[in-house]
Amino acid sequence: MKKILLSLALLSFSAAAGFAQESRQDASLSWAALIPPHVVGNTVQQDGTIGVYGVVASYRYMLTPRSALELNYQYNQDIQKFVTSFNSIRVHTRMQEISGAYVYNFTFKNFNPFVEAGIGGYIFGPIKDQKTTDLDAKQSTNIGALYGAGIAYELSPSWDIRAEYRGIVVKAPNFGLEQYRTNRYYNISNPTIGVAYHF
Repeated sequence: MKKILLSLALLSFSAAAGFAQESRQDASLSWAALIPPHVVGNTVQQDGTIGVYGVVASYRYMLTPRSALELNYQYNQDIQKFVTSFNSIRVHTRMQEISGAYVYNFTFKNFNPFVEAGIGGYIFGPIKDQKTTDLDAKQSTNIGALYGAGIAYELSPSWDIRAEYRGIVVKAPNFGLEQYRTNRYYNISNPTIGVAYHF
């Protein structure tokens, strides 16, 4: 009887230890670039500079060994330029993203490719400094779609390096300036690279 109880206790301990060692969550911090495309609508041409001072913070929860849910916050900056036949302006822009996505993972030894898709809120706020030429610009907030594909390389059971191409499909902001409204959706390229910690 003692042997049976001892065996059951060891089995329970082993199962608990195995569950504790399984990483079901991770947090990541990544550098992000923001590459908006050229867009034309309503006789307005809109361009943006490449933003290189961005950061994306993410939290990922594994539902199964392959499926996960992810929450993201991004901060980035660029300069939006609007050109019409009568005038042109620039708006130094603070872009923020709050999004959620479904992530599907693959595993090949230490390499873990993944794809994701989701929805987010995108806030485009004017920074009223010398780079902004129209001080009437106001904050624009839009709902958009997020998609991406990337790869994580496992450095250890707790750490990996993660690189991803992210795409954001959202309505081009006009900052409350109706004469510069393109009324177009565009695809922002948003590549990232960073580190993730599993816990």
